[in-house]
Amino acid sequence: MAKRDSQGKALSDYPRPSVAVDTAVLTVPAGGPLSVVAVTGDGDLRLPGTFLHEGETLADAVGRSLVEKAGITGIHPVQLHVFDAPDRDDRGWVLSVAHLAPVRMSQLADRARTELVPVAELPPMPFDHAEIVALAVAELRARHAEHPDPFGLLPEPTFTIRELHELHEAVAGHALPRDTFRRLMEPQLVPTGSLARGTVGKPAREFIRGGA
Repeated sequence: MAKRDSQGKALSDYPRPSVAVDTAVLTVPAGGPLSVVAVTGDGDLRLPGTFLHEGETLADAVGRSLVEKAGITGIHPVQLHVFDAPDRDDRGWVLSVAHLAPVRMSQLADRARTELVPVAELPPMPFDHAEIVALAVAELRARHAEHPDPFGLLPEPTFTIRELHELHEAVAGHALPRDTFRRLMEPQLVPTGSLARGTVGKPAREFIRGGA
């Protein structure tokens, strides 16, 4: 016999929404601005997403959707927020669990199915995908404000302060005072003892992130 609650209703007596996952995949192209990966659907650009399958975790659904729709593997999604407005999807009652997935450009091997859009030039997007991008960007920027390359977006594990500074400026979307940046970040880095070659002027020291 099915268990019933204080109102005498079984679980099957309640209406059930569909559950979806939508992911803002953020990256920084070499020398370019912070950008989001978009896919085409019904003639517009949108975030890669999918409906949750029975017996599947949210993280598994994110991974599946990114492989199937964008050819992206090796991601570590961060859960951001549940978008639950009853009218957010004209197909029916759909809750969306939004995720952030920062990736290196090298992880975007299959560019044929995706478009890289600067977050400052986001076109109109369906559902609440623009809100998801804004929330993901805010989370990414908050983490970069305190810690050096927290998601490993730099292409190499070793880097100079200048390379780190350029990445953080791209994420922030504005210039960052060099001296202030160095004072905040350098104590969190570990010198490798090597010098970067091929740079103009005095060779720069190379670092890795603390704990890397």
